[in-house]
Amino acid sequence: MSTPSPIDTFDDSMPIRPLPLVHKIFGEPRFHSDGDVAAIAFAADGTLWSIDEAGLLRQWSPEGKALARHFLSDLETLWCFSPSAKLLASGNDDLILWDVATGQLMNRIEQTSWVTAIAFSADGRTLASGHDDGSARFWDVGTQKFLGEIKVCPKPVPVSAIAFAPRGQFIATAGEDRVVRVWDEFTHKQVCELKSHTDRIPALSWSPDGSLLVSAGWDTSARVWRPPQTDPLILLNSHADQVHTLAFSPDGKYLACADSDFDIHLWTDAEQAEKAERCAVLRGHNDEIRCLAFSSDGAKLASAGADQVIHVWDVRDGKLLAGPNAKGQHAIAVIPGNPLRLASTGIQGVRVWDTASGEEIAPTNLCAAYSVAASPDGKWLAIGGMDHFTQLWNAADGSLSASLEATKPPIGFLSFSADSKFLAQTSPADGLVWIWNCETKNPDLIMIEAADGCTLEGVAFHPDGKRVAAGGIDYMSTGERDGAVCVWDIPTKDKLFTIDIGVNAIAFDTTGKYLAGAGMDDAVYVWDADTQDTVFVLSGHQQKINTIVFDPTGSYLVSGGDDFTVRVWDVLSGRLLIARELDSPVQSVAFSPDGKFLFCGNGNTTCYQVEFQKLLEE
Repeated sequence: MSTPSPIDTFDDSMPIRPLPLVHKIFGEPRFHSDGDVAAIAFAADGTLWSIDEAGLLRQWSPEGKALARHFLSDLETLWCFSPSAKLLASGNDDLILWDVATGQLMNRIEQTSWVTAIAFSADGRTLASGHDDGSARFWDVGTQKFLGEIKVCPKPVPVSAIAFAPRGQFIATAGEDRVVRVWDEFTHKQVCELKSHTDRIPALSWSPDGSLLVSAGWDTSARVWRPPQTDPLILLNSHADQVHTLAFSPDGKYLACADSDFDIHLWTDAEQAEKAERCAVLRGHNDEIRCLAFSSDGAKLASAGADQVIHVWDVRDGKLLAGPNAKGQHAIAVIPGNPLRLASTGIQGVRVWDTASGEEIAPTNLCAAYSVAASPDGKWLAIGGMDHFTQLWNAADGSLSASLEATKPPIGFLSFSADSKFLAQTSPADGLVWIWNCETKNPDLIMIEAADGCTLEGVAFHPDGKRVAAGGIDYMSTGERDGAVCVWDIPTKDKLFTIDIGVNAIAFDTTGKYLAGAGMDDAVYVWDADTQDTVFVLSGHQQKINTIVFDPTGSYLVSGGDDFTVRVWDVLSGRLLIARELDSPVQSVAFSPDGKFLFCGNGNTTCYQVEFQKLLEE
């Protein structure tokens, strides 16, 4: 086999290439890869390294900014970082060592059978490779000298996982025969066989003190063992059908298990197996999680996989610290005025750009937020926080005007009235919609069960300022429906009508004639705002529709979704005019006041500015 030739593709000044029709890009992809992530590791300096399955090695800042990247090889099927993230091992029909800092190939060790598992010892001095012929082989990392071989499985079945005990006493292997075997690291003699799993065992992990071994199974459980005892101490259940990967924190306090529901289950006191308790379930990925890594102090957990994003979590409170949240909402708002500005939410804080220069301007790097909205007159910027408060900022001078307190966190969606006098804010935790007076900073109205007992996924003012719509989802189908949209009369405080359709987003057109909703069945519904009649059901999206907006003339309706597409519909005929695929899920859309530009808030944390007329002409 020929040796792959590494190519350094990092350029500190390398611009992000815009897609055709993208006029400008704001922000940069934070913790967003171009391919499935195969392995991750924290370095001693606090940065994070990742390797794509296609062989692209990346270094990330703690906040998720790309610092460096090197293309290594697209011929490898397995990747594994050393404990210090200084070295990287890969495998196919050979075993290869790479220097992480430079991306340079250090050595290629020829193999006689296909590599199916790789692991470094805790001190990084020994490298183990499992093979499809049922063997495990050991190598000195410094000299690449062959140290020995174990026939792991009596029958020649592939090795599915391998792990060194931290104190150098044992080596654990798992085979496709669904048996875990523990070996003496020095004599390579078998210590015990652990038979309990009923399906594949894709991962193994030792506790930091080396007393416990945890095996991940495709039989819904992670099993905790104390070798040489052959019975499991405890089965950690509550996972989905398959547990794919797992990791211990360096202090042994936490055990993280990723399952086939794309959730990460955090267990505390895992080193005291009988007392292990699940403390949190971390949700945010939307595809298979293939790798986990704790920081050296055990405070952070990084996760990555097939959805091509990296998430960094605070394990103490289960909060997402960095990385795009595929199940969250990257909200944007266009702030009218000269210059025209764009505000964008993120875990690191709200950022504001001058759309002409592309530079960040005040107020920027504000608090972490779930939602953002700008008043039509350009005076106010509202930020819905992860806490109880909606912050109302003076958009002109960047000063905080008021903090509007709700009953329960977080703040959901925000919408200003056409005259900029009122702000609607959803409180998803208790089903309330608050109508705030922007001058007095007091609520004029609080609507209870604003979406008829459903979750609150959107809120929108009618252009007359006297009506407001709230829509959401009925996950329990309590009314034999998937959700509802309710329209309220603000002066009388009466509910005018309810439409029994679940929605992820809602919007009125600028004339007030139409109300649109992003349906749960991946179709856009358009209703007559006065008669409640269904005017159109616009099909075409292949996945969840996250956002809808009418252009300022009311002639076009734009939708964006998890299928990576932006779609433009003719409002009069309901005809699809254009469907444009982007390189990321589209989580929010907004127009400039003159309708010249369409802005997209993307799942990879960037924002696109698109010339709308060129999009239509395409």
